[in-house]
Amino acid sequence: MNICIIGGMGFVGTNLINKLVTLGHSVKVITRHPERHRHLLILPSVKLISIDFFGKKILERQLDGYDVVINLAGILNPQGVNTFEKAHVEVTRRVAEAARSVEIPRLLHMSALNADENGPSEYLRTKGKAQKLVLTTEGLQVTSFAPSVIFGPGDNFFNMFASLLSLLPVFPLTSAATRFAPVYVGDVVDAFINSIHKSETYGKNYELCGPEVYTLKELVKYTAKQTGSKSIIIPLNRFFSSPLVAMMNLIPGSPITRDNFNSMKLDSICKNNQAAEVLELSLHSLDSVVPLYLAGGDFAGQMDELRRKAGR
Repeated sequence: MNICIIGGMGFVGTNLINKLVTLGHSVKVITRHPERHRHLLILPSVKLISIDFFGKKILERQLDGYDVVINLAGILNPQGVNTFEKAHVEVTRRVAEAARSVEIPRLLHMSALNADENGPSEYLRTKGKAQKLVLTTEGLQVTSFAPSVIFGPGDNFFNMFASLLSLLPVFPLTSAATRFAPVYVGDVVDAFINSIHKSETYGKNYELCGPEVYTLKELVKYTAKQTGSKSIIIPLNRFFSSPLVAMMNLIPGSPITRDNFNSMKLDSICKNNQAAEVLELSLHSLDSVVPLYLAGGDFAGQMDELRRKAGR
């Protein structure tokens, strides 16, 4: 098939592109900064296109003639004019309108677990608006996916904590009791791909979780064990976490923002895990994947190796 991906330059997008190419599909990736991702050009049948997402006619021309469009556009932290509202809601609206205009039969959308217009954070509220928008757009065969935290080589979760633990002899941990059901990036990729031809998934949103539930404290301790860190982890409840987050937000590049903190008021676990059966997923545990890329701590080297293998 000819598949167009919007915002495919992130962690999930890179893994999805690799798998689609392996399966023989032609992939066009629409991004604002193609020069940052030239390593993808070594993959056969991949095009990188830079356009303004907010130019509807331009987007229509780029989508015209494709079989499937996959919307992965999203941000965790807004910067300048790139707000949550623009990155999540406006981009999703333009993609849905353009796909309908050129009669693309299939649209897959990346949402987030706990996405809700009335959620506790701007991230979850705008994700909720986008999810509702795309699922209620007439004339489209839409499936939406709402994953818990996603792990795998090059992730922004375990690798971030591994880096912080290597730098801090004492590690105060906010929202330590919040629960997560980490899901392997390969399982998320399979969910997208396996849904394409399943008509029973049209108009539905699928929560994606791994087979096990952990508190954030347990996940950070797991990271410390895998990397051999001797950092002392001090779990904080929400009362003590709030002022710490406020202070951390004064530091440029803080690993957690106030909005991230507000998102963690809710456990990131699935209410049901129908996706595993419907989408034929063989869910991976942490132990089957994480030790392979955290042990030794050579995170940059592991990513170079991953890219090298993808280019074979």
